[in-house]
Amino acid sequence: MAVMNFSIPRNIVYGEGSMDKLATLEGKKAALVTGGSSMKKFGFLEQADRFLKDAGMETITIDGVEPNPSVETVKRGASEMAEFEPDWIVAIGGGSALDAAKVMWCFYEHPHLDFEDIIQPGSMPGLRNKAKFVAIPSTSGTASEITAFSVITDTENHIKYPIVAADMVPDLAILDPALPAKMPSHITANTGMDVMCHAVEAVASTAATCFTDPYAIEAIKLVLANLEDACKDGNDMDARYNMHNASSLAGMAFTNASLGLVHSLAHKIGGEFGVTHGLANAILLPYIIDFNRKSTDKYAQVEKSLEIEDLAEEIRKLNKALNIPATFKDCDEVDFNEDKFKEVLDRMSTNAHGDPCTLTNPGAPTVADVKAIYEAAYYGKSMK
Repeated sequence: MAVMNFSIPRNIVYGEGSMDKLATLEGKKAALVTGGSSMKKFGFLEQADRFLKDAGMETITIDGVEPNPSVETVKRGASEMAEFEPDWIVAIGGGSALDAAKVMWCFYEHPHLDFEDIIQPGSMPGLRNKAKFVAIPSTSGTASEITAFSVITDTENHIKYPIVAADMVPDLAILDPALPAKMPSHITANTGMDVMCHAVEAVASTAATCFTDPYAIEAIKLVLANLEDACKDGNDMDARYNMHNASSLAGMAFTNASLGLVHSLAHKIGGEFGVTHGLANAILLPYIIDFNRKSTDKYAQVEKSLEIEDLAEEIRKLNKALNIPATFKDCDEVDFNEDKFKEVLDRMSTNAHGDPCTLTNPGAPTVADVKAIYEAAYYGKSMK
């Protein structure tokens, strides 16, 4: 029996009002990192800034993190941090803001590094030499607030890179459901399906264990029971609370068990077409469950545990209820031009096969398998 490892987040504070934990931090300076305008619009950025000042800290804000954070953005943020010298980095917003802040943190602490130096999993040097890290997610999706993962886009080569380093797990995750309650329903749907993908892929991963499975299965259960209600008007705060917690539970599973082909394919099609990560995951997931069944019995175990007949069909039904298209060609978010899809398919398939997430997918999928899945998810072909 191989020696295994299971790590859990350093500290999680959760529930409505949990953001006031910021006022208890000890330090001199804090850099807030955020994305577009939503955290400002709804007052959460100002609230976080006020709590940090209540803790006696001087603050700066590094904003403008784009939906698919680029190498250029993380370098810019690291440069601003180097000038300000914070001892706390507080990322608030969607997964993109959290992911970008993690890698800004790395380059702030190790300014001599190039991006290429940290692409290989585990290659990042140790952190916490200059600052500690707080993550406050505004979406219930990426689980970046408790994981050792970050996804950064090389805009020149149109490739998304998953960066993996144990030290990137934040010192403190604050899960306040008041933040995702302000998100529009389509974002709640897409990020919620990202939670589902994290959990389902963690279950099927070749690195899954008896430690990771309970977190993943509970997350699947919570998503099936709460995501549709969380997307409805009226802000069902119980559903929001459950989805926010499900996101972190799934994160605890996949940060230890890793992921699989859904994320490999989503990373690359996102880099080529700019499709939102959660939406790409949602479309791909049922096809890949069907494809993987020949190599694993883990989906059957989930179905037995949750008393459902077919996990892929449950996900298809949930996608439909959330107005998520069944295929990429029917996706209105971006222009999935068929000629371009055919043009990039071989390159995209090769790159997806080489993604680190492919390593823990059940079986031994080939580049041809990846290409067949892309075609199935584009045209709606069966993978059974």
